[in-house]
Amino acid sequence: MTHLNPGRPAPGGTVHVVGAGLAGLAAAVGLADAGRRVVLHEAARQAGGRCRSYHDARLDLTIDNGNHLLLSGNRAALAFLDRVGGRAALTETEPEFPFVDLTTGERWTLRPNRGRLPWWILDPRRRVPDTRAIDHVAILRLLRAPPGATVGSVLSCEGPLYERLWKPVLLAALNIDPPRADAGLAAEVLRRTLVAGGDACRPLVATAGLSAAYVDPTLAYLIARGCEIRLGHRLQRAVVDGRRIAALAFGTEAALLGPDDAVVLAVPPWVAAGLLPGLAVPMESVGIANVHFRMCPPPGLPLVTGLANGLSDWLFTYPDRLSVTVSGTDLAELERPALASRVWREVASVIGSEAGPAEPPPWQVVRERRATFAATPWSRGRRPGPQTGLANLFLAGDWTETGLPACIEGAVLSGTNAARAVVEAAAATTGPYADRASGPGVGGLARMRLATG
Repeated sequence: MTHLNPGRPAPGGTVHVVGAGLAGLAAAVGLADAGRRVVLHEAARQAGGRCRSYHDARLDLTIDNGNHLLLSGNRAALAFLDRVGGRAALTETEPEFPFVDLTTGERWTLRPNRGRLPWWILDPRRRVPDTRAIDHVAILRLLRAPPGATVGSVLSCEGPLYERLWKPVLLAALNIDPPRADAGLAAEVLRRTLVAGGDACRPLVATAGLSAAYVDPTLAYLIARGCEIRLGHRLQRAVVDGRRIAALAFGTEAALLGPDDAVVLAVPPWVAAGLLPGLAVPMESVGIANVHFRMCPPPGLPLVTGLANGLSDWLFTYPDRLSVTVSGTDLAELERPALASRVWREVASVIGSEAGPAEPPPWQVVRERRATFAATPWSRGRRPGPQTGLANLFLAGDWTETGLPACIEGAVLSGTNAARAVVEAAAATTGPYADRASGPGVGGLARMRLATG
């Protein structure tokens, strides 16, 4: 187990944040800023969860475990990065989205105008080829969809505009075949980005790596504020006493919670359900594959390119590699070499045969079979808020109810919401928790050895 910063005394009770993915990091930052003593526990040997970098021995490069695109309309995520000092590690471009149709080879660039009035749809040079301005009006049915509706029930999922715009955009946002997706989640993504105009659609990519932008600055920020960070520290059991968490068991060690202490559980939904039987969570999940090729990109290749009508969805350009995202697809039937070869053929058609070899350059496939919850109406109905039935237990994670699908913005929002809920619960009670007497009566952070055998 790795300890970063031994922890310095601070007024108020300790908050144990379990999980150092982006949601847990955001919760820890919010709590530290509120003056709470924070102990951050992470089962893995590194923080970041699904938003981190690592050195890949096969490529001898530092790569990301997934490609993540932020847009300038993601206000919560950008405010978080501004606070911890990570925004400078993002590369920002103009609100322009180059696309390539992998079936026909046709290319175009979507160029939303900067203001909210979408006059760009009137200009054939700014919109999808073979579409009319009037075709875009149909999206209003999605924006006005009733609760519980799917995208397929309110939007025609066929034709050039859908195949070349709505499908790649919604697939990237929802990570699920759009017709199955919850219409409300899809609509909220569009309201915060494309519908808000070009000023909300500037792409930002962590070209130096996700850890350089999101993880490393956050850990430094937390350590500077006295947060204790424990890596390789897996929570195995939460001990409930009455209406509160009384102890957290980590292997043979346990942390006893005093009457002013609290817990933020920022773990995947299936882990949360295993720790807290009876907790309703969205259990259906969807996978993502990212294929990285060690190759310096040809000059002039855009930072991000949308790919329509193929297996690949988005092509990301980094200084030392090309990376492709394949979203919302069951790739179990494709072996890694076959997947890399198929994706490379599509990449080669985009960059041109003269810019790259016929056979794939050195490659790596990173697959997450449970990358996100499935953004269906059923799953949305099982997303809990930050509060639980236990007075000192709170939830964070992009699978909790944020109004958004699983994404960076949603993860940051969930962590911020959980931190706010902890602070508000403390302020609303005199203890700060009402069930003080039901706890074990041990103040601060006490530890005990659990009996084994």
